[in-house]
Amino acid sequence: MKIAVLPGDGIGPEIVAEALKVLKVLDLKFDVEAAPVGGAAYDAHGHPLPEATLKLAKASDAILFGAVGDWKYDKLERHLRPEQALLGLRKHLGLFANLRPAICYEQLTHASSLKPELVAGLDILIVRELTGDIYFGQPRGRRSSPDGAFAGAEEAFDTMRYSRPEIERIAHVAFDAARKRNKHVTSVDKANVLETSQLWKDVLTEVGKQYADVTLDHMYVDNAAMQLVKNPKFFDVVVTGNMFGDILSDEAAMLTGSIGMLPSASLNAGKQGLYEPSHGSAPDIAGKGVANPLATILSAAMMLRYSLQQAEAADRIESAVQSVLAQGLRTADIHSEGTTKVGTRAMGDAVVAAITKKTTKG
Repeated sequence: MKIAVLPGDGIGPEIVAEALKVLKVLDLKFDVEAAPVGGAAYDAHGHPLPEATLKLAKASDAILFGAVGDWKYDKLERHLRPEQALLGLRKHLGLFANLRPAICYEQLTHASSLKPELVAGLDILIVRELTGDIYFGQPRGRRSSPDGAFAGAEEAFDTMRYSRPEIERIAHVAFDAARKRNKHVTSVDKANVLETSQLWKDVLTEVGKQYADVTLDHMYVDNAAMQLVKNPKFFDVVVTGNMFGDILSDEAAMLTGSIGMLPSASLNAGKQGLYEPSHGSAPDIAGKGVANPLATILSAAMMLRYSLQQAEAADRIESAVQSVLAQGLRTADIHSEGTTKVGTRAMGDAVVAAITKKTTKG
């Protein structure tokens, strides 16, 4: 097994270091190789996704990714900005299925922005299509408007598009996941306005007929956004397109207490995956040792489960995280009265200690 480690920018190196520390204590046999990505890669090689980094990613069984981006790169041409590295990896590796679990741990119920009774026991899986939609659709660009009320004015345009095969494959991912959970899929679209969404809805309905044991319902994205804060435990598996999934998964993250708790997996058809926290690079706190590493540590657990076939090791990490939270340890983003505030390294050390303790007892 080979893991490509791409720490990236901002807090990326700090949180990835803690995840690697946790993986090391599990004493599993795999090779680890690191490479620059994002702004760090641009500074070193003049491009956010150097050929050597892409080659390493393609040759690996899994990729552990930190975060990319910093305000100092905002004036670069778009194709050179750090975020393009992530889009490039998704495209070149065919990482079409993004899994984002939003779980409200019992110990963090009061850290959520919602009332405890709304989020207690919350466990949602958002399945986001990751390589289509408005992020990759062509044509796109800027021009002088050729028509309309403002003909001749400068305009920008992007294209939302999905093909039937793209929708079918993400639908199967969602239904298969639901079969292992509570057998309920909610498909989110905007079919009352968008032709793209109407095709999405039609295809989801057709694929759903192959899963008679799974309940399928459809919801417009604006209503879904409202229901996530009104009645979040209605949802089990939510499947949606790239743009809607980007927005809704971040909204769902806050139900759990902090986006710093939200891991993610991006998979291709061969189960090769890129694993990263759902939050960004947070350059404002980079180097201060206060970032929450738990989303990255939990992403490493997802990596073990989905790409490296090490489900037992994944369970050990997840159990250790719950143990640490039960001890009352909190980074700044989830800290509340009566808990103990710790930094990035201390939180990683605590997870390692919880794993080691369980291993020793076992």
